[in-house]
Amino acid sequence: MYIQLLPASAAAFAPRASVNVVLGSKVEPWLTQTLKRINRVNRPLNSVPQHHKCLTETLSSPNAIWTLASLMLPKTPESDFKRDANNPLVEASMNYDFVHVEAYVVHVDMVLRNEVTYKLTKDTVEALVDFHKKVYCVDAKANTYDWTDKERQCKKLHDDFIQDINKFVFSTHVSALEGLEEGGAGELLCGKSEEVTNEIKALMKPLLLSPSPCGQGARSYVHCPPSTSVSGEQTCLQADVAAVDSETNSFDPQIRCIGQHNRKSTTSTHHNEQFAFWSLPGGMSYGVPL
Repeated sequence: MYIQLLPASAAAFAPRASVNVVLGSKVEPWLTQTLKRINRVNRPLNSVPQHHKCLTETLSSPNAIWTLASLMLPKTPESDFKRDANNPLVEASMNYDFVHVEAYVVHVDMVLRNEVTYKLTKDTVEALVDFHKKVYCVDAKANTYDWTDKERQCKKLHDDFIQDINKFVFSTHVSALEGLEEGGAGELLCGKSEEVTNEIKALMKPLLLSPSPCGQGARSYVHCPPSTSVSGEQTCLQADVAAVDSETNSFDPQIRCIGQHNRKSTTSTHHNEQFAFWSLPGGMSYGVPL
């Protein structure tokens, strides 16, 4: 793992600035050919400084916007979908739309990492934030059961996404600059768009129960009379499952017996102990000594 050194313009919420370009003592032939191809005016490219100036000016142009990927996202929450059972293609066109993920270059490193780094444009960030708020979060709330601080947790989910999408940068091999077009724009080649799509989707996290031990996480225990018989243990287990199910209301917990530990000793004061655990929403466990 390495520490990626990026200019201040790559930070979250930072405005666009001139591209930071770092070239080596020798320029690769493909870069020279690319710069000659995209420039209408024949600029001298006989030295490293000339390449540096040409590449910096080209990528810093306001029109130098790259298309990293295209996402097909729902226009509305699922509950508002328009249905057409006879024509699935028409139904898809009515309910989904393409969001083009556009970005600009903030850093070119052809010395240490041989990487080019992109940052999302303001319009792309706003489009993704709007989708996350009006569609993704609405569906997430509709598809999960209710709990005490669900609204607060959903708001936190959206706030975290705003931070993450503004911090998002995508780095790939510097050979991606071979996709440069006139004016400094371009598209990612060689399947890199799929990587961008997967990384952005990974920022859209599921709505989960707060892991806080207080509040909704607290559960009451059912006390059973001491019993060493198998029937007594089963009665306690069934009573406790009913109590947990009545508290969660809409959630049917999945019972998982983690195991038994038998304590054996030469003295008569030790006895066997059993523990039953339930898997609850949010990754929490609920245990009852039997």
